[in-house]
Amino acid sequence: MDSALITPTDLKTLSDADLAVIIDTRDPESFAAGHIPGAVNMHDIFTFLATSDASGMAALKEKFAAEFGAAGLDGEKTAVIYEAAMDGGFGQSCRGFYLLSFLGYPKVKVLHGGFAAWTADDLPVSTTAVTPTPAGFEIVEAAGAIMMDAADMKAAIGDPEAVILDVRDIDEWIGTSSSPYGVDFCPRKGRIPGAVWIEWYRMMKPSAHGKMMKSREEVLAECATVGITPDTPVKLYCFKGARASNTFLALKEAGIKDVAIYFGSWNEWSRDMSLPIEEGLPFGA
Repeated sequence: MDSALITPTDLKTLSDADLAVIIDTRDPESFAAGHIPGAVNMHDIFTFLATSDASGMAALKEKFAAEFGAAGLDGEKTAVIYEAAMDGGFGQSCRGFYLLSFLGYPKVKVLHGGFAAWTADDLPVSTTAVTPTPAGFEIVEAAGAIMMDAADMKAAIGDPEAVILDVRDIDEWIGTSSSPYGVDFCPRKGRIPGAVWIEWYRMMKPSAHGKMMKSREEVLAECATVGITPDTPVKLYCFKGARASNTFLALKEAGIKDVAIYFGSWNEWSRDMSLPIEEGLPFGA
């Protein structure tokens, strides 16, 4: 299987041959202070909050198809997305990978190790902003199968075959905080009923260049702890789909066949009082 992770050296080769559109998901200040030459800054890959109803999904599709096209993606060039480090932006580069996969873009990669790995390899850094040549690409409707709405997640609660995987930080999982934005950012704290938990950090391990994704075997070993095999349908959620996207990429790299994200995640689920939640410590502890 062709990996969706690309090394800094391979990215430089691709970029030098004018075969890549490089997208920096960091905040504008970090981007301005120094970025990969030729990169386009798209911080709202990380910040945009989507609702999973039909109008929310239509708005998400329209917004990002336009933005990615404006960045120069034409269906031929490879989109390469990066953040500060694999664990340094809540999975925001992977959120870009997921969004492009959802739109059906044919060639998407994530810079393994992010900007930290690029600079660790002493590769060039620029402070010059580029003006990309706008392009466009065809949205593949069938690719949208990796996106779940609240009704899909509600159905998954009663599906004995599927595993609902919560990848949020521990304070969110045990119900002491509602979000990374603050303890009471959302009206309810807790979990989607029946969910199991692997904190998203566990898909990565330290290296000389910072955190890197674990190997296929290591990711499958993590998954086995909660009963996930390569054939298990996995339904992911976090707070707004970024950390879940990091796990999505790790699971796909490990060969898990059926992985979807409930992109509205806890930000949406907790605000709809008609949707069930589990509160307090998990497993009746």
